Amino acid sequence: MERVTLRIPKQQIEEVERMVDTGQFPNRSEAIRSAVREMINEQETETGEKNRPWAKV
Repeated sequence: MERVTLRIPKQQIEEVERMVDTGQFPNRSEAIRSAVREMINEQETETGEKNRPWAKV
């Protein structure tokens, strides 16, 4: 895995923290990875393309 640094509004990070605190995700990184996977899956559904050289983690 690669490390990525990004800026996210405080309110959004607080929402992610709530999801971690309630047990929906084990940590912030996994919550954000899940959001990225969902975004990619939605894009694939819209375009009909499924060209992923990486495995779902």
